[in-house]
This record gives sequence, C-alpha cells and structure tokens, in this order.
Amino acid sequence: MNRISRRQILRGAGGLAAAGALSGFARPALAQAAEVRWAGLTPGFTVLITHYIRHHKLDEKNGFKLGPATEYTSVPTYYGDFDVGNYDVCIGSWDTFAVRHAGGVPLSYVCNITTANMINLVSLRDTGADRVEDLAGKVIAAPQSTGTYRMAKAVLSEFSNIDIEASSTIQSVTNPAASVSVLRAGSAAAGLTWEPNVSNGMAEDPRIQSIFNVGETYTKATGGGVLPYFGVAVRNELLARDPGVGAKIDAMFKDCIDGITGDVEAAVNIVGETTGFRPEVLTEAIASRRLHFVYASMTDPAARDNLRGAAEFCVRNGALAQVPDDSFFIKL
Repeated sequence: MNRISRRQILRGAGGLAAAGALSGFARPALAQAAEVRWAGLTPGFTVLITHYIRHHKLDEKNGFKLGPATEYTSVPTYYGDFDVGNYDVCIGSWDTFAVRHAGGVPLSYVCNITTANMINLVSLRDTGADRVEDLAGKVIAAPQSTGTYRMAKAVLSEFSNIDIEASSTIQSVTNPAASVSVLRAGSAAAGLTWEPNVSNGMAEDPRIQSIFNVGETYTKATGGGVLPYFGVAVRNELLARDPGVGAKIDAMFKDCIDGITGDVEAAVNIVGETTGFRPEVLTEAIASRRLHFVYASMTDPAARDNLRGAAEFCVRNGALAQVPDDSFFIKL
C-alpha cells in the first residue's frame, strides 16, 4: 500500500478548498460583468443625460451596470481619454466620432440624441445685425477649431451662399460661452454658439437674439432632412467583451431621451444647477426646440441613411474628409 504523507493530505485539502471557493464564491463574481465606464462634460447639457440615467437607474433597467460618470471640463481631454480607452461610452458630436473612426480609433456609433438646432449665430438687437447677411465686413466670434464651426460654415455656404471667412472677420474663441461674452462686450457683431449657451445668453442679456439656426436651415433646405449633432459611441473592446451590451446601451439612451422629452420639468429638477446653468435656462433651451432631443438608433436603416446624407453634405463642403463606411455603425 502506498503511504500518503501529511504534506500531500494538506495539499489535497487545500486544492479541494480552492475548488470549493471557485465553485461556491468566485463563479458568481466572474459571471457578473464589470461596470461600464462612461463620462460627461461639465458645464454642459451632457450632465442632464448622465444624471437622469443614474437617477432612474436606466442601466440596471436595461440589464447592465454603469460606473460613476467621470466628469471632464476639458473637451480635448474628454475625447482624448476616450480615444485611448480610458472609458467605454462617450457622448459627443457625430462628426467628431466619424473623424476618430477614420483615424483608427476602435469605436462604434450607437445613436443620435440631439439635432444641430442647438447651433446658432446670435447677435445683439438694434446693432444692425439682424440677419446673417448683415454680418458682411463685421467680426464674428466663433470656436474656429471645432467641427461645429465647420458644420455651420458648410450650412451657410451651401444654403445661404455665404462664405463667412471671406465676407467676415472670424475672432477665434476657445468655447461656445466665450462667443457670447465677446459679443456682449461689443468686440464682435455676432457669435457662433450652441445650447444651453444660447438660452443662457438670452436670459442674462435681453438684447441677444438668434439670427441663424444651423439645424433648422438644413432641415428646410433639404426638405425635411435632419442634421444630427450629439450622439453616443462605444469602444469596440467593450462590445467584444460583452456582445449583448451594445443593444442595452442603445435601449438605455432611448429610455433617457423619451423620459426627458416626456417630462422636461422633472428631468431638469433632477440635475438642478449641476449642468452649470440655471434650471429655467435649461427648460427654455428645450422648450424652444433649440436644444432638440431626438433619439435615432443606428440599427434603423433610415437613421443610418440620414446620417450618411449629412456626412455627404459635410464632405461636399469640406467639413469632413470622408463618409463613414458601414463599420462606423454599431451592429446588434
């Protein structure tokens, strides 16, 4: 008979204990998916999205778990951290994601959540700049390095036959709030900005008016086409780890937009002033339909075709280098 040493008995007992731990404790932990990482920009309306989702636990409702949203104040850092994979879900402008996808960032575009109605040229009443045509020879304050500026420039060029860089002097600013500040200081005849900065400017200074709405102009000129603006992208690594999570994220944002538009006052009350704007400013931005929430899933062929049409328009006018191919859109 072979003799079994005490050391072998202990080793065997330890192995059984480890196996028991794996079967009794570690297996459920492994089965539980890791929290999905996401982020928001502050100040700004994306805080309304992130807080609304967390308040109503829309992630859990749709069968997954979000971690706390990392809040950024720098737009370049916000997008840069998404580019390198420091978080999984990003809310941003669709053309920014299209540029990054073309540059090799492994992302998939999930859905649109707002239209370009957010983007406006504003001026001061009684200054002789009541129409965009009145800006010839005058100064326009604008965040010139942004895709938003290029999109506005394209709409003005194709549908109003105005090259603002040829007809006006562009004073470059760093963010949309600065456009309004420069305008109010009297250093520019108009400012290119977007919501909630438009409504906030109007609330603080009754002289401010919108003289050109980029999204509305596009819709009228194209006979009903929608120029998308903000949407949602996810890292492809997340989709590879959890193939079902893309559909869940898509459904969560639909629930979010449906909830906000269904009861704007309740949604705004959830965030208070954490967006950086007073609740009444955010309410007015939404009520005016300048902050126009429209959910459109990229699983819908019509939504994809509409975005491709917007991309073709941007390429035609030099605002985008190429139309995204099918790999840009999420596949569920």
